[in-house]
Amino acid sequence: MKEKDFVKLEETIGVKFKKKDLLKQAVVHRSYLNEHPEFELHHNERLEFLGDAVLEIIVTENLFNNFPNQNEGDLTNWRASLVNSKMLSSIAREINLEDYLYLSKGEAKDKNTKARQYILANAVEALIGAIYLDQGTKTAKKFIQERILSKLDYIISHNLYLDPKSRFQEKAQEEYGITPHYKVLSESGPDHAKIFEIGLYVGNELIAKGKGSSKQEAQIDAAAKGIEKKGW
Repeated sequence: MKEKDFVKLEETIGVKFKKKDLLKQAVVHRSYLNEHPEFELHHNERLEFLGDAVLEIIVTENLFNNFPNQNEGDLTNWRASLVNSKMLSSIAREINLEDYLYLSKGEAKDKNTKARQYILANAVEALIGAIYLDQGTKTAKKFIQERILSKLDYIISHNLYLDPKSRFQEKAQEEYGITPHYKVLSESGPDHAKIFEIGLYVGNELIAKGKGSSKQEAQIDAAAKGIEKKGW
C-alpha cells in the first residue's frame, strides 16, 4: 500500500497529518504483522488504548456540559451508545476506513462478522489516538463532534440508547400491554463453550430466536432480531 493512498482518507476525515506514519499505524491490525514481521510499523493497539481514553473524555465532557439537567444514568447510556463497537464500526464504514486496513489474508476474507466489527471499531479508536498525538485535543475533539457526537440526536429520538431487551420490552408493553418473556430452546456444545438458543415470546407467540455463548447474550440477540422483525 502506497503512501498516497492515504490522501483520500485525510480528505474524508478533514485532517492532514504531519506524521503520516501515525495515520498508517492506526490501521495496522496485529494479524498483518504475524504474516509480515518485516513491516516497518507496530500494530495499532497502543494507539487504540490512547484513542479509547480520548474518545471517552471528550464524549463525557460534551454530555456533561450540554445536558446539565440529565441524570447520570441517562448520560451513561447515551455515552455507551456513542462509543460501542457497533456505532464505531459504522463510523469506520462511513469514512471507508475498511479500505485502508492492513490485515492478514484470513482476516481480510472475514468481512461481515462480529470480529470485523471489533477490528473496525478498534481502528476508529486508534485513528482518534493518532489524530490526538499528531494534532492535539482540538482536532481530535472536532473529529469526534463531527463524526460521533453528531449521531446523538438520532440516538435519543429513536431510543437507541436503550439495550435491545429494554427497547423490545418498552415497545411490547406499549403495543400489546404484555411484558415479553424468554425461554431456552436448546443448549449445545461442551461446558466451556456452550451455545444457547433462546426464544423471545409475547404471550404464546414466538417472535424471534437468538443465539449466544450465555443466556443473556442469546436474549439480547433475540430482542435485537425481534425489534428488526417488528420494525421497531
